[in-house]
Amino acid sequence: MKKIDFVKHILPHVIAIGIFLVVTVAFFSPVFFEDKTLEQHDIQQYLASSHSAMEYREATGQEPLWSKSMFGGMPLYLVNVQWDNQPVSYTKFVLSLGLTHPYCNIYLAFLCYYIMLLAFGVRSYLAIAGALAFGLSSYMILGLSAGHNGRIGAIAFMPLIIAGMQLVFANRKILGFGVSAMGMALQLRENHLQITYYLAIVAVIFGLVKLVEAIMQKKLGDYLKGLSVLILAACIGIGSFFGQLWAITEYTKYSIRGPSELVKSGATTTGSGLTKDYAFQYKYGIYEPLTLLIPSFYGGSSSNYFVQDENSATYKALMEKGDAKTFNQLAAYSSAYWGPQSFTGGAYYAGAIVIFLFVVGLLFAEKKYVIWLLPLCLLSIMISWGDSFPSFNYFLFDHLPGFNKFRSFNFALIIILFAMPLLGLLGVEKLWSSDFNKTIKKKLLIALGVVGGICFLFLIFAGIGSFVKTGPGAGDLPGWYKSALAEDRISLFRIDAARSLAFIALGFAVLYFELHKKITVPGAALVLVALVSIDLATVNKRYFKDESFKLPEEQTFLTMNLADMAILKDTTSYRVFAFNEPFGTDARASYFHDNIGGYHGAKMKRYQDFFDSCFSKQAQEFSVKANQGKIDLAGFQAANMLNVKYLVFGDKPNAVLPNNQVNGNAWFVQKVAEVKSPTEELKKACNIDTKTIAVVDGSKFKIPETGVDSTASIKLIVEKPNYLKYKAVTSTNGLAVFSEIYYPKGWIAT
Repeated sequence: MKKIDFVKHILPHVIAIGIFLVVTVAFFSPVFFEDKTLEQHDIQQYLASSHSAMEYREATGQEPLWSKSMFGGMPLYLVNVQWDNQPVSYTKFVLSLGLTHPYCNIYLAFLCYYIMLLAFGVRSYLAIAGALAFGLSSYMILGLSAGHNGRIGAIAFMPLIIAGMQLVFANRKILGFGVSAMGMALQLRENHLQITYYLAIVAVIFGLVKLVEAIMQKKLGDYLKGLSVLILAACIGIGSFFGQLWAITEYTKYSIRGPSELVKSGATTTGSGLTKDYAFQYKYGIYEPLTLLIPSFYGGSSSNYFVQDENSATYKALMEKGDAKTFNQLAAYSSAYWGPQSFTGGAYYAGAIVIFLFVVGLLFAEKKYVIWLLPLCLLSIMISWGDSFPSFNYFLFDHLPGFNKFRSFNFALIIILFAMPLLGLLGVEKLWSSDFNKTIKKKLLIALGVVGGICFLFLIFAGIGSFVKTGPGAGDLPGWYKSALAEDRISLFRIDAARSLAFIALGFAVLYFELHKKITVPGAALVLVALVSIDLATVNKRYFKDESFKLPEEQTFLTMNLADMAILKDTTSYRVFAFNEPFGTDARASYFHDNIGGYHGAKMKRYQDFFDSCFSKQAQEFSVKANQGKIDLAGFQAANMLNVKYLVFGDKPNAVLPNNQVNGNAWFVQKVAEVKSPTEELKKACNIDTKTIAVVDGSKFKIPETGVDSTASIKLIVEKPNYLKYKAVTSTNGLAVFSEIYYPKGWIAT
């Protein structure tokens, strides 16, 4: 048995873990030292969406599985369910050393990437730099600030699965099996299948490269044995997620990611998956991936306004040439960001040193790694373009299985952010394991010339760009204002181009001095660690300032207002519709009330179709008439059918409009209108008196024989999220309509 040397075999890993802890705690210091938390938009929405379910679980100890507080009602599978995979949760807690969630996800990203680099043979001190490059990329930090905790957690465990694959193929099958199975279980537990999909792309291409290598080396038998081990590990990992996976798979076809029953005008079949307009809403412009190298290539964050800086050319121009009215009008167009996206929280910056090392990797790493990782980088960029590159991405959307279930295609940049540090560090490891000669010097200078040369050219020729946003929302701006904007944006661009050039030069110097033995390998590696950390952390702090953290009492999103208090005096069962909250993107009302709006990316498709085709149109008509002083609640049939008893327009009691025309929780109808398809069913439902007429699709259901009892009544007497009981009184067979959202895989009516 090989003797363990503490200094050689253990101390480097202790130092690595210590550095990861220090960086995590330092970056999120207000959380650990001031009892503050991030005000994360998506987490606020999640808390609002989950509140009723969590209250029910706490009160009864049961899983509701159904939310009655969002979109009239929907399954909770993708919102808040406690699954029986607590051992996996405990494993994450132990690996993260008990660090506070979700900040532990950044630490775990460091740790898992470090483990992966070790599996690929990168020495420990050098692996620290790669781990920090991965975990501190602004992609990770911006995702965390937005509240995408599941996405960042899923990304953090990606390297662990690839590490397991590498260990298995390196003939360390038992260790690789354990790492792969654990990594898969942890990654799936985060429940972000879009990231799992991108991980699958990385893993499949890696497996194909290894297959080609095995065939060339005539070791196909060994490859198949390793593949069998990995398949077994994957099965165990997926098994820990089976309950969630089954529920999600079952629900998907009823969500907006599933097929529609409707046949649109001019179409002969129904489609499956998201629509292209919705799916490609968030994507990068063709030149936008250059922000990986120069963060202010397009100005940075949309929320950074030059009018907030008295030293900016924009502010000075407005003060000199504009009155107060002009200042206020043009201030909204003073954003530093001028790229093609409608909004961005900041640029996805990989790090100038990381990109320099990536080019070093292209020149020095083993060809099998270049063949694996370079195509992944190109694929990542092309997917991130979305419909900016329609010929490619529309083809994938229409033909690649599962591709049309996702949106926010700029998320695909995680693939290149995963690949670049890996190839870069493999290249540096190979470089530092070689004897210095003229060929190595030439290649190193080529890497400097390519990456540094790009920055230098941008620095010199920055002024030739327009630097003015075009398209919707750009406004018809006066020439003097455009000139001032361009001056400020050019200044940002040049500063960052010079900044990136400086870090590239420093990175080159570290490699060069190590090759000339002017600095030891551990010393050079730790200098790289410092440079990578400073490079990425200083850019991240542009978007992640101390004021991003707030004390609990300073977070007011879920504070009850006077309008909520007025509504909650009513203790009956009803729903609200908040005109002042954008449908589908704001769930605040769901925290306090049963809401027909909410915030979720996988609403039920039939409900979304009903809202788009019927509810939104009637809501618009109601608003137009209300502005004219005509309150027509009887005409708002879609709201009445959904038992919307209160319409909310603000946060004061006088901004709440009671609706005395609601149909109630359930009611008997007098007539049945028969139609022959779901398309006709929806169209008809939007144009009837819902109190007296029910629409039934004869292609699915037999039309019942009913009578009419004008004195019949039906009343809700027991209400739980997953159980409703009614008492009906009628002298004849009658047809009752319920104001509930039906889900065929859960609701049972008796």
